[in-house]
Amino acid sequence: MTSTNAAAAPHTSVSTHILDTSVGRPAQGVAVSLSAREGSGAAWAALGKSATDPDGRCKDLPALPEGTTHVRLDFGTEDYFLGQGQGPAVVAADQQADAQQDAPANRDSGAFFPEVAITFAVKPGEHYHVPLLLNPFGYSVYRGS
Repeated sequence: MTSTNAAAAPHTSVSTHILDTSVGRPAQGVAVSLSAREGSGAAWAALGKSATDPDGRCKDLPALPEGTTHVRLDFGTEDYFLGQGQGPAVVAADQQADAQQDAPANRDSGAFFPEVAITFAVKPGEHYHVPLLLNPFGYSVYRGS
């Protein structure tokens, strides 16, 4: 027997993807953590972790608990920019892209943003797609569809 309250509870979900705008392709292998809280004064609760797939997407983030008002996505960008966990073809593509930039040595110097934390408000029953446009020295996010 299904509870009426459980059936009526709105489902709120989050998805994301990352595009490395410095090379014009999805950012594969970036660690992503999802946290939520109920109100601006509440403590953050970790909900799950994932990593971006070859298309730069996280398709397995959990649904948000009922009562969630704020969500935080934490992206571990440092390992991505340092080339850890990437195959030889990806590293070679990075080197080729760097050779075409005005200051390729800057990209090799590490990650200016070793992590990116995005916090946003949510309403029950809605889906939130939050793309991250990333490059070694900047980033941009928006609410997608």
